[in-house]
Amino acid sequence: MVGLLSPPAWHPTARGGDRLRVAIIAPPWYPLPPRGYGGVELVVSLLVRGLRARGDEVVVVGAECSAPGTVELAPAVWEADLGGRYGPVRELTYLARVSARLHRDGPFDVIHDHSGFAGLLATTLMGIAPVVHTVHGVLGEPERTFYRAMQDRAELVAISSAQRASAAELSWVSTIHNAVDTDALLTVAPADKGGYLLCLARVCREKGQHVAIEVARRTGRRLVLAGKVEPTPDGDLYFQTAVAPHVDGSRVIYHRNVAGREKSELIARASALVAPIAWEEPFGLSVVEAMASGTPAVSYGRGAAAELIDDGVTGFAVKPDDVEAMAVAVLATAEIDTRQCADTARRRFNPERMAGGYHRVYAEIAASTLRKAVTA
Repeated sequence: MVGLLSPPAWHPTARGGDRLRVAIIAPPWYPLPPRGYGGVELVVSLLVRGLRARGDEVVVVGAECSAPGTVELAPAVWEADLGGRYGPVRELTYLARVSARLHRDGPFDVIHDHSGFAGLLATTLMGIAPVVHTVHGVLGEPERTFYRAMQDRAELVAISSAQRASAAELSWVSTIHNAVDTDALLTVAPADKGGYLLCLARVCREKGQHVAIEVARRTGRRLVLAGKVEPTPDGDLYFQTAVAPHVDGSRVIYHRNVAGREKSELIARASALVAPIAWEEPFGLSVVEAMASGTPAVSYGRGAAAELIDDGVTGFAVKPDDVEAMAVAVLATAEIDTRQCADTARRRFNPERMAGGYHRVYAEIAASTLRKAVTA
């Protein structure tokens, strides 16, 4: 636990209750909630909603065009700079604004950062309150090295056991699964399913759309691909060579971006979602969204897939790179009870459960900070 901070003036133990005052920092790129792509932003918006429903006071900062109750510190036009030359300076400008705002609006029991490496460093240097940081990405050597340098300054939360195990040397405070918007997701009766397979992900080789196309061919199913092409030269080349030649508007259909009711309908009416991932994905929101909609998910068993999918109940996690195993599993999803699939996933990945997990982490950190201040 970080020991360099004085006790916050707003503190649950001091007031004799469990209501907390929390600052949450979202990335600066997409609004809360996002209009389409933006997995971290979706999780943050659900967390804020869940914490406020519990009675916590939450100050959340994010991008322009966010829902009411968000302090908007990043103009919407900055989204165009994500991944480009000016991306880093936009991020630092945002964090400078965040620092000024939180110093003015404090005190807080906890600051919870979701904005990445620069955000973690910035929040620990602010000296306003203890810092919780959710690790949303994959942990290679550079990421692990950074977090080792920072772990005495902040508390790290993993989004899956698989992600946590990939960096077991770090001092994790908790593992909390992401939630999906169960209120916005739909379910349909089995008779109303559309008979197609769905691959819902950004289009790039690591998401495996070319494998999804082959699985659809082997199973005789129509395939709907939905997701923006990764905005990189490699992403564009992959789409043009491995995906676009197969898109005929009949057997293989492509939607660049889906959101809102259209997305919910597309997920709910699919017979199965396929996720032939070629990387150690630390979570997989589309997999969970599908299962919570009563659409079984079939994924290669990499990363967190095996812990997200209840085998035979909400889908199947199959041997990586085994196209035939994925095709067989897709056909086997016909035996899955779609209502049980949806109920199981909604019980495991609802926003209230995620918010409760984070509230417990915040309360423990705030109480520890107060105890150390009292005994100092």
